Amino acid sequence: MSQTYTYPEYAYRQSEEQRSGQVRRHPAVVIGAGPIGLTQALDFAGRGIPTVILDDNNTVSIGSRAVCYAKRPLEIWDRLGVGEEFAAKGVQWKVGKVFFRDELAYQFDLLPEAHHKMPAMINYQQYHLEERLVQACDASPLVDLRWKHKVLAIDNRDDHAVLTVETPDGIFKLEADWVVAADGANSDTRRMIGADFTGQFFQDRFLIADVVMKADFPTERWFWFDPPFHRNQSVLLHKQCDNVWRIDFQLGWDADPTEEKKPENVIPRIQAMLGPDVEFELEWVSVYQFACRRIDQFRHGRVLFVGDAAHQVSPFGARGANTGVQDCDNLGWKLKAVMDGVAPLALLDTFHEERAYAADDNIGHSTRATDFITPKSRSSLRLRNAVLELARTEPFARPLVNSGRLSTPTPYLQSSLNTPDSAAFAGTMYPGTNCADAPIRKNGQDAWLLNQLGQGFVLLSFGPAEPVTVQGITAPVLQVGRDIEDAQGILTQRYDGQPGTVYLIRPDQHVAARWRRFDAAQAQAALSRALKLN
Repeated sequence: MSQTYTYPEYAYRQSEEQRSGQVRRHPAVVIGAGPIGLTQALDFAGRGIPTVILDDNNTVSIGSRAVCYAKRPLEIWDRLGVGEEFAAKGVQWKVGKVFFRDELAYQFDLLPEAHHKMPAMINYQQYHLEERLVQACDASPLVDLRWKHKVLAIDNRDDHAVLTVETPDGIFKLEADWVVAADGANSDTRRMIGADFTGQFFQDRFLIADVVMKADFPTERWFWFDPPFHRNQSVLLHKQCDNVWRIDFQLGWDADPTEEKKPENVIPRIQAMLGPDVEFELEWVSVYQFACRRIDQFRHGRVLFVGDAAHQVSPFGARGANTGVQDCDNLGWKLKAVMDGVAPLALLDTFHEERAYAADDNIGHSTRATDFITPKSRSSLRLRNAVLELARTEPFARPLVNSGRLSTPTPYLQSSLNTPDSAAFAGTMYPGTNCADAPIRKNGQDAWLLNQLGQGFVLLSFGPAEPVTVQGITAPVLQVGRDIEDAQGILTQRYDGQPGTVYLIRPDQHVAARWRRFDAAQAQAALSRALKLN
């Protein structure tokens, strides 16, 4: 029972197709009403795709679970109408400190660059986030959220899938043009489809404790290697909302998960860390094992996998939920284009191409972090401790310290949807990269670039340009100096916006192509390429 949060119980409702006994075909069905499934449904709804969500539970996640949300997912949620609220309610932070034994080894700042709408990182309990996403789904006429609906079987056919669903009123079938599996790391959907999920399990266990307390710790990420209160292991501390603090204790491989979760074993660990006089209450306790793995294909016929159902990483670095939200962002516009018949199925295959590449990138970061946090040999332990000793005084050693490289977007630099540069550009806005935000003025009011890009293709131009159309898909022009003002010059600087420069931006706000002057034929060719039409 939570001291700070009352878990909602959502009502089970019998659907019309259950009452009538007639099998209905739905454009999209999402399995799983966690943060990723709810986000995917909102993205679909924003693109005009009616969506059914099926979840076998009737409340939000128990315990804070995913805690850290990075700037890019917040920008995606902002497009879906909830990002500002999350940023305002979450605990914003950007400073991280790394301690070795009882001394500060070094500290870092996540977002030294100013002029972004969204913060570098917030801490926000998953149950708060899910509850708000449920409200947004309930408010959408295009989202049908069904609780106590457990998927028992999927028949994956050429042009649709048939789902067998169990409810309190019995079992029924429904059909879907497309199914999105967002049912977590232990995905039943993945098992039903027979998809391979391969990678590495790490032989170490960690204890998560959510603790309610009023403490003097600053709003920062603190990570200890071999602290005096937990010798030869590591500890992580994060502040959340409502005076809840997340503490992770490394336990070692031999730890018994059942025993370690008992309050009589958890409380002494926390008292050793905080001191005997600090009053606290346990909110939630769990024990987990690291894993870094991913699915063989993100698309299996009519079933697409997102979030932990598609990939799993160790939690240090906050790469799980943040990566899952970016899966949704990548999938939504591609599925819409295929559904509308303006793009071939090959466009949907680039969902695997781009997001498997991102998953492999995240798995690489997580594996390296895990190896640093939990050395597997005496020599690697000595090397790690030497790096931590040097980091106190030697700047060259600090990038080698790895307490979890924090989540940043993976640019799709090799994507087949990119049009390669034909001219030189400064900065980092390469084709395949998510667009950097920038402060602008519109109609005399302060605004932000990302809020002006919308949900379709757009030509961001620093000079004259004309809209281009392919297969009924039009990329309108957003011209700097005409439609928006770059009063501070930050937009021009971030995009190397020399006069005449034009960017083709994808519906997920990634750069598809860029040129030093507008050429209609080149822009049409790039739009066709981004839709996999050539």
